[in-house]
Amino acid sequence: MKLKELENTIAHLPPEEVARFREWFLEFDAEQFDRRIQDDADSGRLDALAESALAEHAAGRTKPL
Repeated sequence: MKLKELENTIAHLPPEEVARFREWFLEFDAEQFDRRIQDDADSGRLDALAESALAEHAAGRTKPL
């Protein structure tokens, strides 16, 4: 199914089905985001950011939330 077909299908759903789709999509999107973050962490792509943040904290350039 092409994106335009999907958009058209969603646009013609009754409100209760749009609500169910929204709930499903939000969960799906959150899972995808979590998976990408985990993949980045596992591969070491976040290591430099973590090291930089820890160095900033150690240097006293952070403040409590």
